Amino acid sequence: MNYSPELKDAILRRLLPLNSESVSKVAREEGHPAPGKDAVTDEWSTQDKFLTVVETVSLTETELAEYARKKGLYVEQIKEWRDACMNANDGVAKEAARLNKELKDSEKERKKLEKELQRKDKALAETAALLVLSKKANAIWGIPRT
Repeated sequence: MNYSPELKDAILRRLLPLNSESVSKVAREEGHPAPGKDAVTDEWSTQDKFLTVVETVSLTETELAEYARKKGLYVEQIKEWRDACMNANDGVAKEAARLNKELKDSEKERKKLEKELQRKDKALAETAALLVLSKKANAIWGIPRT
């Protein structure tokens, strides 16, 4: 399902610590199913996992353990999901840096090739001019070709 950025922001604001509403409550009010105790965690969507992380971010260890029991989760699972969320953009940043470097290298290579092409174009034009002048000189002075 595609949701507008405004709706996503509004829902996230409701889940973040200032409001700290539960995922289940927000999901019910918004008319979307949220995973409950019966859901197999391997089948949870990344969005559900993220919402669980957001919902539990301000909980103490005891509260987190109680929450995990209610949802049929392990505390370690939630912590793994939290770590995954925290490191989600690391790969993207590294890939962007690598692509930027490749782009700069390609740009340098393109400029180098353009300069080489211009040099060869000038050499070709000079050779053509010399050939034309040579033919004209032969025509004017009758110098035999060698």
